[in-house]
Amino acid sequence: MTVATLKERHPVRPPVQHSWSLPGAENQLKTPVIFQHELLQNFSISLFCKTPVQKVQSFSDLRDVLMRRIVLSTLQFRINTRYKSANPPFNGIELDHSDSGREACTVTTLTITAEPNHWKGAVKVGVQEVRRLHKFGVTRGELHRYLNALLKDSEHLAAMIDNVPSVDNLDFIMESDALGHTVMDQQQGHESLMAVASTVTLEDVNAAGAKMLEYVANFGQPSAPLPAAIVACVPKTLHVEGVGDKNFDITPEAILGAISDGLNEPLVSEPELDVPTELLSSVQLAALHMNRQPRFVSVTESDDLTKLMDDSTGVIQRRLSNGIRVNYKMTQNEARGGVLRLVVAGGRAQEKPGASGAVAVGVRTLSEGGAVGGFSREQVELFCVGNLINCVLEADEEFLCMDFHFTLRDGGMRATFQLLHMVLEHNVWLDDALDRAKQLYLSHYRAMPKSLERATAHRLMRAMFNSEERFIEPSPEAIEKLTLPIVREAVMKQLVPSNMEVCVVGDFTESEVESCLLDYLGTVTPSSNEQLRELEEEKPVMINANSTPELRTQQVFLRDTDERACAYIAGAAPNRWGFTSDGRDLNTLIEPVPPSLSEEQARALAPPGVEVIKDTNDILCWKRHRHPLYASVALTLLAEIINARLFTTVRDALGLTYDVSFELSLFDRLKAGWFVISVTSTPAKIKYAVDASLNVLRSIQGSRINQRELDRAKRTLLMRHESDSKDNTYWLGLLTHLQAPSVSRKVLSYHTRSCQRFCFGHLVVMIARENFSYGVSY
Repeated sequence: MTVATLKERHPVRPPVQHSWSLPGAENQLKTPVIFQHELLQNFSISLFCKTPVQKVQSFSDLRDVLMRRIVLSTLQFRINTRYKSANPPFNGIELDHSDSGREACTVTTLTITAEPNHWKGAVKVGVQEVRRLHKFGVTRGELHRYLNALLKDSEHLAAMIDNVPSVDNLDFIMESDALGHTVMDQQQGHESLMAVASTVTLEDVNAAGAKMLEYVANFGQPSAPLPAAIVACVPKTLHVEGVGDKNFDITPEAILGAISDGLNEPLVSEPELDVPTELLSSVQLAALHMNRQPRFVSVTESDDLTKLMDDSTGVIQRRLSNGIRVNYKMTQNEARGGVLRLVVAGGRAQEKPGASGAVAVGVRTLSEGGAVGGFSREQVELFCVGNLINCVLEADEEFLCMDFHFTLRDGGMRATFQLLHMVLEHNVWLDDALDRAKQLYLSHYRAMPKSLERATAHRLMRAMFNSEERFIEPSPEAIEKLTLPIVREAVMKQLVPSNMEVCVVGDFTESEVESCLLDYLGTVTPSSNEQLRELEEEKPVMINANSTPELRTQQVFLRDTDERACAYIAGAAPNRWGFTSDGRDLNTLIEPVPPSLSEEQARALAPPGVEVIKDTNDILCWKRHRHPLYASVALTLLAEIINARLFTTVRDALGLTYDVSFELSLFDRLKAGWFVISVTSTPAKIKYAVDASLNVLRSIQGSRINQRELDRAKRTLLMRHESDSKDNTYWLGLLTHLQAPSVSRKVLSYHTRSCQRFCFGHLVVMIARENFSYGVSY
């Protein structure tokens, strides 16, 4: 007799009965499940395939894993190339194949997202691309590219074996053990992967891919494995141009019909692409050297030094002859890896009336186009894949920013600098890229009313900035007015060398990075006088502190299946360096001179750097300047202290919320900033939670910050700095703006020492003033 174990008899968690998606399994096709909700904006559908876990315990098993990863990489790139066409029918298509220790199975998931109006076209494209890869397979060029890219990535991870956090290693060991895989560290895994890579053939890759993709490619055929589930998440309404919102009607039969229609479309094989090994040839580079004669010049105008190095941090500052400022630091944080950031002053603050969103949409257009010089988007993307380059181009209120992550193996850093040179010198602007960029911003804006948090925050920002278009999301009307010449001019007038700062952090030598700087950035065309004149002073930031009570206190009601509420409390703050929108400066301390002293005596007693002035009442005062990092460190410590008080009072003591936080949004260049307290609770408690949060904020002046709170905040920041300093991206942030003329107070001074010496003796706590607004959403 067999006695059931405790697990099998468990009333709440009975054993999982798997319904495998295997060929020949006697299962019935499950009807697609449709979930509709008022707050959903996009159409999304997922086709799931569930199979037993294939344990990785031998070289043969590892070889199968490698071949499946090649197929997945190929499909993802092909789908991205479909996205380059104007008005694509989908927002995203992804195929994931992963083991689940929790579910004790392997799940393959095809996920398709799209605008509700285009859902049928998106489904057709998704299944067509899967069937194309299943039928024709991976090309020889794709096999070579993605195999090399995966091996490079594995080598990079193996070199970082000593930098992987312990918790990540622990999670990996637990997951591998639960699945029955052989546990290997990064170095052992790379050596094993190299051992099987030479045995991978095109025929075997395509056979492995055909098996993995069969559940979609042969959908509807008797011998094909059936999906474990088909789930669609859709909005209840869709937006129709010129009509407005109407009900979104969709049925399981319509979904199955769209899948069948896509699979029945005629197919052609994927053409081979010519992938460039370099974007700038040695002949072209030599000609640029001859014409531009790049060199390093004096870093500052006050002396003739062409290199400045800070011994305590290892940061080196340079300046190129065309005006580009450079900061770099050599670290061992990531073995043979590095990060690069190009920062350009300007951002959305430079947008003109009548062209709201021009900079934001323009930067997105440049990113969507992806082409440079005579190279197409596909060629540039494959160049990045082959050299393991990740690139992100963004714009905020103050700056344009381009971030790169690269490896130094096989000339990866030179390839990254080549790409940056081509973007600056030979960028390509395309109408279809503008169409995609505008569509993304339109979709993002229309989704706002369906998000409890975004709808509240948008109302609050409009009230605080008095509907200033530069600091709120561009409206559909503003987006529709934008044309390619408008967005191109808005971006390109900021992309001039004298307005650029480049920061590089990584495991390189001084000669390696300086060679790249001279070759690829020093040869960028210098700024002309006309370009310099176009860099105009933008309109100052004005935070509305005198709005009406109705504008300052707003409520937003949204329909939702769950009872929940969130609230935001916001108000003015200084910028990161102590400047305020009303002209004050926290880094300047004015103290009255004792009445018994004459002006001559006051000057004689004043330490170096301290001025003697008269205030508006003709009283003698000493005017002294604090450390340049004073305001930055003070505001960061203050945020830690307020967060601790909010958490202790509103959450622990009163039990009014399950989440409350205080955050500062501080500009670097513009003379303004703001704070936001976010509270999440139930509709019945949200008003009390808001009142309690306001009381904590107001108590900052009445209940003075004590030394214990300050010491605890210091310890938190110092520990965070020590931990983050092992990350290249953190150092990249510290280097950014070191030479920016518009951020004069950011200097080479060690943040840790400033934090350790800090005290709250003379801090002006502006945020405790009664000039804040708040909004509540239910």
